[in-house]
Amino acid sequence: MEESISGFKIRGDWGDMVEHGEKITQALREADVNDDAFHEWDEWRPRAHELIDEDVSAKTAEQASVSKGEGEKAGKSASEDMQTAGEKLSESYEKVEAGDNEGAIDRWGESIEHVARAADSAGRKAIRKVEDTVYRNVMTQLAPYYFDNELISANIQRVGRGEADEEFVFEVNVNDDDLKAAVSDILAEYESTVDRWHVATEKETANLEAAEGVDLPETEDKSKSTTT
Repeated sequence: MEESISGFKIRGDWGDMVEHGEKITQALREADVNDDAFHEWDEWRPRAHELIDEDVSAKTAEQASVSKGEGEKAGKSASEDMQTAGEKLSESYEKVEAGDNEGAIDRWGESIEHVARAADSAGRKAIRKVEDTVYRNVMTQLAPYYFDNELISANIQRVGRGEADEEFVFEVNVNDDDLKAAVSDILAEYESTVDRWHVATEKETANLEAAEGVDLPETEDKSKSTTT
């Protein structure tokens, strides 16, 4: 692994890319990072069973698209917000007829909010559709597969083609300098203490088992202790 101001870089086959992503993810866990940005990264990082042209491409297009608006965050579609807007408008008329002008204004304002939210949701959906088409058909031909949020900036490039010589370069940068220094120290510890990835202390192994949902091999010390 190479470390520079632009991040932690590795070159190798797909298995090396997967291992690099796993190590950085585990290092972030050990540095007590567990927010939404971390989970976005954990979802995007390459897996052993994935293909770069299909799975990583799809995940990159998804994470690069326009973020969700307020309506989408609330789990409401544009049509649902429009229906609610109509209901609020009807309630506003009823308030007027009842002489409750203040209540009528409140309901009218709520109706306008739902109309605006519906328009926002519809617009974002349309933009995402265009973005997804452009990304899949154009950008993947010009740019590496990338991930970017407030925590991590990363990209994978294919540098060799063909079954025998296919190689990739995977560069991952931690955007916070203090956190990056902490991750660097943890990665250095992995390099000096772990003979095979996923062979670490009991605490680290337990964390990885929980994260990956798999049983991991025992450490060499454990293996020796059970030998007679």
